Amino acid sequence: DHAPFGVCLIASGKEVGEPAVPHKVGTLAHIDRGDVPQLGMLMLEVHGGQRFRILSQRTEPDGLLRAEVELFEEKAPQAIPPAQQGLLPLLHKVASDVGLDKMPEPHHFDDAAWVGYRLTEVMPVQSLAKQKLLELEDPVSRLEILYTYLAQRKLVN
Repeated sequence: DHAPFGVCLIASGKEVGEPAVPHKVGTLAHIDRGDVPQLGMLMLEVHGGQRFRILSQRTEPDGLLRAEVELFEEKAPQAIPPAQQGLLPLLHKVASDVGLDKMPEPHHFDDAAWVGYRLTEVMPVQSLAKQKLLELEDPVSRLEILYTYLAQRKLVN
């Protein structure tokens, strides 16, 4: 029915078997394409949407997790502060390298939230570190952390 579904990082448990416990912050996923290549296997191509926080959750008899969530407020685009402008050449390079299939347009290189989300997606760090970055409500704080991390590794100036 073209409705999105929630995606959360697993806080404890496993992806298969008994229902896992998700982190409380996740994102809506919108299905772009779906296929059933063989019985019992569903292949989906999705894109992320608005972030949410789980307020309550329950497990259905079939193991499906259902939750009541509140959506994070969509904030107006915010400019990249001068101190973090050094992130932009790196993100332009990444976008060029991964191509439009992995980072589709429109690109919003002038929006602090968009830049922070895209850099967090591609960072070669543990999922929990990415989770903590994506949970931050202030996009400039996210950029400051990313800039510090990448500057320490001499990946930005």
